[in-house]
Amino acid sequence: MRTLACSIAAALSIPLAAIAAKPEAAESAAPKQNRVPSFYKIDALPMPPGVDPQIGGMSATPDGRLVVVFHHGQVAYFNPKGQEWKIFAEGLHEPLGVLVDADGSLLVMQRPELTRLRDTTGKGVADSYETVWDGFGISGNYHEFAFGPVRGPNGKLYVALNTASSGDTVHAEIRGEWKDIGLPRAAFYGDWKKVSKQAGRMYSRVPYRGCVMEIDPYTGAGSLFATGFRSPDGINFDGNGNLLVSDNQGDWRGACELFVVERGGFYGHPASLVWRKDWDGADPLQVSIERLNQLRTAAPIWFPYGSYANSATQMAQIPKTPAWGPFGGQMLVGEMNAPKILRILPEKVDGVWEGATVAFIDSPLVKRGLHRFAFIGDTLYAGRTHLSWAGAEGISAIQPTGKTPFDPLDMRVTPHGFRFDFTEPLAADSSDPSRWPASRYYYLYHAEYGSPEIEKTAVLPTKVTLSNGGKTAEVEIPEMKLDFLYDFNLSNLKSASGSTLLNPRIAYTLRRIPKN
Repeated sequence: MRTLACSIAAALSIPLAAIAAKPEAAESAAPKQNRVPSFYKIDALPMPPGVDPQIGGMSATPDGRLVVVFHHGQVAYFNPKGQEWKIFAEGLHEPLGVLVDADGSLLVMQRPELTRLRDTTGKGVADSYETVWDGFGISGNYHEFAFGPVRGPNGKLYVALNTASSGDTVHAEIRGEWKDIGLPRAAFYGDWKKVSKQAGRMYSRVPYRGCVMEIDPYTGAGSLFATGFRSPDGINFDGNGNLLVSDNQGDWRGACELFVVERGGFYGHPASLVWRKDWDGADPLQVSIERLNQLRTAAPIWFPYGSYANSATQMAQIPKTPAWGPFGGQMLVGEMNAPKILRILPEKVDGVWEGATVAFIDSPLVKRGLHRFAFIGDTLYAGRTHLSWAGAEGISAIQPTGKTPFDPLDMRVTPHGFRFDFTEPLAADSSDPSRWPASRYYYLYHAEYGSPEIEKTAVLPTKVTLSNGGKTAEVEIPEMKLDFLYDFNLSNLKSASGSTLLNPRIAYTLRRIPKN
């Protein structure tokens, strides 16, 4: 069996053979933005002594402390005022998420269970470890991670469970029901290299691998909420109560994707279909693409592979405070391979989710491996991990300086193109369509690992109209094609004061075109 160090490599989407080359290429391709310190103050937190500083999860307490779970099983509090750490619990099994409950207890998602930690004696350490939910399967495959929890507007908890990987087999002892589909269980214990492809690159033989689950925190009852995920490392709710899940590039994922998840939905990776009550028992890998397309909800947002994100991670909402200015309320997404934090700009058009993504901070100053986020007041804490893969370690505290960068603020689809909003008025010559070059392409939905950019074509707008004092631009596109990604490079734009954009790349995934 592979070590834990190797497991993260596969979890977030890149083949092990590519580990040495791709991360370095991704980082060197990131623009060297010396202007970032003008807008964001970035400091490193001291780490607790004797703890491997790789971050599995973070959350904030009502009294302004940071709760951190580390990959090697420690849980600790950090007090920003005194810059002090306090170890609260130890010995957990690969915790990858933590949530502070209303009563002060901690909900931690370990590999084998969702656990509630309490200090019942007032000594400042956990003395009660209570199983909240463990109603899911474990096969022993190295790739079976568990992410979350997050709390919904209804008070329920939601977690996301990783699929297993054909990079290795399963243990003789498992937990939960076994689905003997495609490849008999006995074959899992033979010559694995000869039969692994029959299992599927990512497989789900025990409950509920590749699913998002809903859990009642008081009764411990768990139920299937949605299927179709591969490596859903990011899960969170936005400010409107929508459940967002990011999934990583790989088989059935041409690029990293962002989903707005609804009960009963299927989101593309077929392995977990076997856990739906209405499934007919067929091997999902033998189901036609046509049938899968009928079942699935396409991703509202693709993250262009290589240039935007190779392995998307957790989402977090920017506080609606004066310090964060016009970005307040928008959602951030982390990225493992490059030193980059993204913003997402989803919208619903005729009942279908779609939207844009743009970098928020793209700079070596934030380092790679951006895995988990938490806000305390106006400070964004960014936790990193790496193990044997791309990334770094430790936590950065990111604070706005009070100066807002010239950047794309929003992007929406119109009947004839796109509307862009900016943080500052554009220069008058921004109405020249030649300053708005874009490319159009899409990613294949197929069983193979990843996808090239298909039918990539240069797109040049025909007309640009400025309004709102120059802060808004209506950009007309000669031919709008559904299910394509429109990737704009706005490096040639300047503000009325002569500034260039801090983050000039912005990409919109087009699923619907409004009628008016």
